Amino acid sequence: MLATFLIGLREGLEAALVVGILVAYLKRLGRTDVLPRMWAGVGAAVLLALGIGAVLTFGAYALTFQGQEIIGGTLSLVAVAMVTWMIFWMRKAGRTMKSSLQGGVDRALEAGTVWALVLVGFVSVAREGIETTLLLWSMVQSFGDAPSAVLGASLGLLVAVFAGWLLARGAVKLDLSRFFTWTSGFLVVVAAGVLAYAIKDLQEAAVLPGPFTALAPLGADGVVLTGWAAFPFGWAFDLSAVIPPDGVIAVLLQATIGFMPQMSWIQVLAWGLYLAIVGTLFVRGLRRPSVPAAAASPRLPETSISVSLPRTVEGAS
Repeated sequence: MLATFLIGLREGLEAALVVGILVAYLKRLGRTDVLPRMWAGVGAAVLLALGIGAVLTFGAYALTFQGQEIIGGTLSLVAVAMVTWMIFWMRKAGRTMKSSLQGGVDRALEAGTVWALVLVGFVSVAREGIETTLLLWSMVQSFGDAPSAVLGASLGLLVAVFAGWLLARGAVKLDLSRFFTWTSGFLVVVAAGVLAYAIKDLQEAAVLPGPFTALAPLGADGVVLTGWAAFPFGWAFDLSAVIPPDGVIAVLLQATIGFMPQMSWIQVLAWGLYLAIVGTLFVRGLRRPSVPAAAASPRLPETSISVSLPRTVEGAS
């Protein structure tokens, strides 16, 4: 519940800030008459994300076990790729997010069509919605469709919407740069865990070699080996007797660092390599001196309507 809550909070707040920029800019232009079009696009993006989640959840029941594992593992890999891209994209695009969104609104207003502004609202939110759906679906699958995971994500999204509304009204101040930095670091670890679980799904479906395939090294008793003798297609370790897979500790460890009581060598290698490569790139990016916002992109004049939200968002790189 904690892991999915934080994911829902982070992704939801990012979407809420995007919507807040669009609303504030339209109000500053005095074009509140076109707000319903923008909200229609946002609503369509939310429905798309919910629709994808419903298809993934209920569509899996019509598949064989192997088909479910292949679909689950593949989509988990897609979720890891999207999250990784988002972490580094946010760092580069955060400083120009405001001007990019405002430019999209300007072009839509110049086009003069209803669909142009609907598209701006849709595209601005759809990416976050689809990314959140895939990541949460992958995590819920790894937890065995635990209701607490769904509840945590829902609470995170609700808190994000409320926090975004408060930020837009200037009722609260939040260091978004620090918030997104810490949550991005958390997502790096979470993505490593999702990657490890995706590997397990694909191994169970015999797409990748592992303990469930004919390549698994067996002992004299016919049981798959564990430890160094099992490298590379057997079990790296099996702590199920010490840490029950369905216990609170196992679920907490899996939700935070991607640890499972029993993991194959390929899972461990994938988990370690992802953390080593992506984690190193992420930390290096933190140490680089930031480019002043004024040099990154021309800033538009602020007004009393948009002063709180845009300035906050510009620091969320």
